[in-house]
Amino acid sequence: MKGHTKMFFILGLVAIASISEIYKVEGAGECGKNTTPDNEAIKLAPCATAAQDEDASVSQSCCAQVKKFGQNPACLCAVLLSNTAKMFSVDPKVAITIPKRCNFADRPVGYKCGPYTLP
Repeated sequence: MKGHTKMFFILGLVAIASISEIYKVEGAGECGKNTTPDNEAIKLAPCATAAQDEDASVSQSCCAQVKKFGQNPACLCAVLLSNTAKMFSVDPKVAITIPKRCNFADRPVGYKCGPYTLP
């Protein structure tokens, strides 16, 4: 009987943990509460070459996407340092130069992006 009680107790804990995971309140991350930096990184696909090679030209579509992220430097940094960006061989040291290469006057100059600083 003790074995059954112990098993029901463990099953109860698992059920409570599962329910709390389903109903947990999501806090807003760097890019908002309905997305993640990894999801947002996919939107920077037009920047793939420019994020790997500092001498590559930056397309208009890349600049348009980066402009959206530039309004929220914490999100921009999180996206550039995300696992998705790493998976696509983004070089963060090069990627953080994109706002400057797009000639954005209102870019977050000097913003610390992990170990990098936005120029």
